[in-house]
Amino acid sequence: MKRVLRWFLAVLLLISSLPAGAASAASEPEIETPHALVMEVSTGTVLYEKDADSRVHPASVTKSMTILLIFEAIERGEISLTDEAVTSAYAKSMGGSQVFLETGETQTVETLLKCIIIASGNDAAVTMAEKIAGTEEAFVERMNERAAELGMENTHFVDCCGLTESAEHYTSARDVALMSRELLSHYPQVTEYSSIWMEDITHETAQGSSVFTLTNTNKLLRACEGCDGLKTGSTSYAKYCLSATARRDGIRLISVVLTAPDSKTRFSDAASLLDYGFSLCFLYYDEEVPALPQITVRGTLQEEFAVCLDGEFSYLSTTGEDFSQIGKSLEWKETIQAPLEKGDQVGAYVYTLNGVRIGSVPVVMAEDAPKADYMDYLGQAWRKWVLG
Repeated sequence: MKRVLRWFLAVLLLISSLPAGAASAASEPEIETPHALVMEVSTGTVLYEKDADSRVHPASVTKSMTILLIFEAIERGEISLTDEAVTSAYAKSMGGSQVFLETGETQTVETLLKCIIIASGNDAAVTMAEKIAGTEEAFVERMNERAAELGMENTHFVDCCGLTESAEHYTSARDVALMSRELLSHYPQVTEYSSIWMEDITHETAQGSSVFTLTNTNKLLRACEGCDGLKTGSTSYAKYCLSATARRDGIRLISVVLTAPDSKTRFSDAASLLDYGFSLCFLYYDEEVPALPQITVRGTLQEEFAVCLDGEFSYLSTTGEDFSQIGKSLEWKETIQAPLEKGDQVGAYVYTLNGVRIGSVPVVMAEDAPKADYMDYLGQAWRKWVLG
């Protein structure tokens, strides 16, 4: 009996000596929210999911797609942050969350973006939809087209803000993660707006000017480490929804919860999912810049040319692999033939883990390698003959 007791105490001592979070990392979180998913942004790796493909109403999380289309329109040069948009009577008539825009009121695109992202303004969302597509209906068509392009198989939008309580307006936790990832990956500046806690805007109308304070609807900004976005939503029909994002130690995650029973559960479950996701993630980042050899290019007069790496390498592990076992090697194309321009790929810097390839960085030309013709070779021969 004493031997058994000593063994039991030894096991307890071993467990107590484990790093904080080691035990919790092995077990999935218990959440009340019916539909949820956690995704790592750089790779799209799903770390946890719960009924993530069911079609449910997302409320104002819908605006994540509206925001994405706004940033894409800016990138294409169709609009700019300093452009102005005029609020229509229809946009003013939106209920729910609003920033109280007046008919005929003019605001910049950047101000309206803040109204949508920070305060979830339905009137601001419709104003921007009309600015970009002419009508909300035409904008919603673009939303559905973009959803299809992103592989959002369980999504259909009816409006641009999520206000319509219709069974025809739906998405899923997985689809919300997909559009959130697209937004964060291509337009990371969105977090500069989504992390604002409070900011004043000025209404300039025929009746005079007034100040309205935008207050962020995402309470995780002050309650969850690294949280800097992204979009909340709630209606009596959709219940409580959230697409939250946080960044810790170079890793960014998205935590989606849909149809939570109340606001407290929405935020606590999203935070628990983020903590769980981060407990699984380990990021390898190669900070060493290798000295690459010069290469010989066929069909040129120059003997050697400089090459360089086109980018940096990082690797996300969710299984706790030993990064000391990562190997590196150079691979070259079989034929490196002129002409080549600066930036053309001629090889790859390859990374392996325990002998398995985990990724690579392109090796590209650091200078042009023009093709030599007959006269070039003749001139070269002449110079060698003259110079001996």
